[in-house]
Amino acid sequence: MRVTFFLLVVIVFSLNACNDKSKKSAGEITINKTTEKVAISAKGYVDLEGNPIELSDYKGKRILLNFWATWCRPCIEEMPALLKAQEILEKENYVFLLATDQSVKIINSFKARKGFEFKYIRYTGAFADLGINALPKTFLYNEAGDKVDEISGAIEWDAPEVIERLKNIK
Repeated sequence: MRVTFFLLVVIVFSLNACNDKSKKSAGEITINKTTEKVAISAKGYVDLEGNPIELSDYKGKRILLNFWATWCRPCIEEMPALLKAQEILEKENYVFLLATDQSVKIINSFKARKGFEFKYIRYTGAFADLGINALPKTFLYNEAGDKVDEISGAIEWDAPEVIERLKNIK
């Protein structure tokens, strides 16, 4: 009986784990405008070699911090458009960071299989501590290091309206 209950809980969680089953168009983007200083501690993020990372390491750049997982289908489906947006915004002083709480081994295996060229990092805390209860979730930071936007769900990152919004982050 316990095993059945446990399996049921796992199945329900798995079905609801990702926030959205399809990409949103630019007109459907849910953005929570905010201007808050967010200090990310060194122990919260590490690169794939295990070195601590802080968002302040990227001060002076605009940051797109995308939280994802290899098991999240909408996360993976939005990656080609996210990659195109990264290329388009290369000269706009952006850094794209893709954060997951999965192991380095899983991340490296994913990179080898899919070939998406992003700066992957690991989040070593609990997503819930950041207010993330579904994936994908994206935080946008301005050049001063202020968190200014939050996007829930998968979107068409390379849509002209989205690119324009990203270019206008101040």
